[in-house]
Amino acid sequence: MLNSMGDEVDHRAEPPPRVRMAPDERRRQLVGIGLRKFVERPVQDLSLDDVALEAGVSRGLLFHYFPTKTDYHRAVVEAAHRRVARTVAPGAGVVGEDAVRQVVERFLGQVARRRQSYVALVLGQAPIARAASGGGTEGLREHVARTVGEAAGMPETALPIVHGWVAYLEDRALQWSALPADDRAAARDALVDHCTGALSALCAVP
Repeated sequence: MLNSMGDEVDHRAEPPPRVRMAPDERRRQLVGIGLRKFVERPVQDLSLDDVALEAGVSRGLLFHYFPTKTDYHRAVVEAAHRRVARTVAPGAGVVGEDAVRQVVERFLGQVARRRQSYVALVLGQAPIARAASGGGTEGLREHVARTVGEAAGMPETALPIVHGWVAYLEDRALQWSALPADDRAAARDALVDHCTGALSALCAVP
């Protein structure tokens, strides 16, 4: 009996050894861990203890970089917004309507690949996450709207129009991404044409 007890293995997770990092590097590491976990659960459910454990730091050090849990949530959600905006941005040198079309294509692809995490990011957030993100959908739509406006050479005054168009694109993308794969493939080109033309039509309204 005593021998069998001595053979038991302690399966409790041991924190990884701490590695010294520059402050900016440590902050990026902590936000990056949150982004990875955000794919698995809503941002408000992120455990700061789990984040600190994975980073190999104390909870106190995490709060040195992010004074409150809301500050950490805000940083993770804003990083997710920037990541989506970068993913859907048109290629270098692509401008005008070609840029808009490329944004639409990439936006549809992003939502189709990451539908669950996208819904969690912009639609499924609890009040604390919406507060952390400065309004949830508004932050992300503004990021994408600015990306589109700059690539298409639109003036700053057109940003509210583009912002509304991004909300429409998002709604169509979520509906489309819920279709069976064959139906999505059949409808994709027509949806790209429609959403690209929709922005031109909106901008043409006096």
